[in-house]
Amino acid sequence: MPLSPFHLAIPVHDLPAARRFYGEVFGLEEGRSSAQWVDFNFFGHQLVIHEHPITPSQADAHTNPVDGHDVPVPHFGVVLEWSQWEALAERLKSFGTAFVIEPYIRFKGQVGEQATMFLLDPCGNALEFKAFKDMGQLFAK
Repeated sequence: MPLSPFHLAIPVHDLPAARRFYGEVFGLEEGRSSAQWVDFNFFGHQLVIHEHPITPSQADAHTNPVDGHDVPVPHFGVVLEWSQWEALAERLKSFGTAFVIEPYIRFKGQVGEQATMFLLDPCGNALEFKAFKDMGQLFAK
């Protein structure tokens, strides 16, 4: 059964900077917009950035340890095909993106081995992008 697209609305305290980040750095197609929000095609899903005062999690991100790294919480993102993940990592590097966790292979040689990277948008929202060579490992224990 194919996945249904999700809708996610996130707060941004600098709408022009966030619009540039998602549109130019990520290269996402822009949809509808107003003076307070912008829709993006986020890898087939609907991401909406809404103008909003800075939130506590944007101002001071919490982290949890995972595989020897401090993973920001909350975060969101997409599981991509391996080649898409590699292309995105290269695109983000070409824009001089500062990663919270540089692109690397997590759980190497173990169940759930995956490529992952973490970064923040200009408003402090944390994103993770990951990929599996074997998508059957997505929920493996």
